[in-house]
Amino acid sequence: MSNTIRLTVWNEFRHEQANQRVREIYPAGMHAAIAAFLGAEADIIVRTATLDEPDHGLTDEVLADTDVLTWWGHLAHGDVSDTIVSKVHQRVLEGMGLIIFHSGHFSKIFKKLMGTTCDLKWRQIGEKERVWVIEPGHPIANGLGQFFEIPHAEMYGERFDIPAPDTLVFMSWFAGGEVFRSGCCYHRGNGKIFYFRPGHETFPIFYQSEIQTVIKNAVRWAAPVDCPKPNFGQSKPIEQVNHTQI
Repeated sequence: MSNTIRLTVWNEFRHEQANQRVREIYPAGMHAAIAAFLGAEADIIVRTATLDEPDHGLTDEVLADTDVLTWWGHLAHGDVSDTIVSKVHQRVLEGMGLIIFHSGHFSKIFKKLMGTTCDLKWRQIGEKERVWVIEPGHPIANGLGQFFEIPHAEMYGERFDIPAPDTLVFMSWFAGGEVFRSGCCYHRGNGKIFYFRPGHETFPIFYQSEIQTVIKNAVRWAAPVDCPKPNFGQSKPIEQVNHTQI
């Protein structure tokens, strides 16, 4: 497998067209801001896709040519085609990495992969978030300190109705007192999934250096690796190996 990661940055791209505040922060869309810093990495080739493109920009050809898919959605989860969701789900099982940002917790694809409501509590008053690194040895935490802070964020609070993560990398604390599992790793089939809580549209979170570090790390962690493919179904006996006794 090539060391180059083929990345598709998917964005609903509705807030930027309807909300002046969001448009001021992300004039070309959140997907463009995310693609800009990831595309500057020598080992990542980036394309973007948005909801209102044919097949939401996720044609069979695009999905087949994607090692890692990032996903941002909020206003229009219901507008995402079930057919496209099924195709993304199949690609994850085959080995494509998936990174879900912020309000993508309610996306059809994340709920399908988790098998739960993925509901939570929230509050939008622009309070401070402190993101604690609770697995400092994990590749997604590479280059971070014990914690970093986001000056203004939308609060997400427990209980977060998700399965227990395979690995919980980050835990957030908010100035209002809530805590939240904000960096969750999963494996589904051959694919790796990372949910990352930050990314509210009315704050310039995707420009913050620590956020960009996490996302770069997550893309590399979620990328497929060369490994034996599992065989399913009826199987012949394993051949016996004769070892010469020394």
